[in-house]
Amino acid sequence: MTDERLLNMPHYTALVTLLAVVLYFYTGLLVAKARQKFGVFAPATTGNPDFERVFRVQMNTLEWMPIFLPLLWFFVLYVNDWGAALLGLVWIVGRIIYIRGYAAAADKRHRGFAVQAFACGALFIGTLAGIFWRLAHGG
Repeated sequence: MTDERLLNMPHYTALVTLLAVVLYFYTGLLVAKARQKFGVFAPATTGNPDFERVFRVQMNTLEWMPIFLPLLWFFVLYVNDWGAALLGLVWIVGRIIYIRGYAAAADKRHRGFAVQAFACGALFIGTLAGIFWRLAHGG
């Protein structure tokens, strides 16, 4: 691989992608810890409201990953690396706020959810604008 090609690779977005994977792995650890703490053993996913909230955090994160990751990488392709990485970090911060809020009480999850949904919306709109820009300008 040439030096020029290496310089043009989306390093920042790649790092943010790895952070998102680490965050998801962390939610799995939280579920394992909650299973022990609340006595909800696999394959059960119900039985204790405190466990169920931790479990839903992991499941909701999993539900958003196939929305977030393609949008993140389409943004890289049609807009740029640093913008995708920045919005990816906003998504991660939103997920952390969501995790902390939902673990405390179900009605405290909304702020984090809104932050991560905003990040995905911005990734979507930016990608769509980038696609139309390139179509209009022959790129």
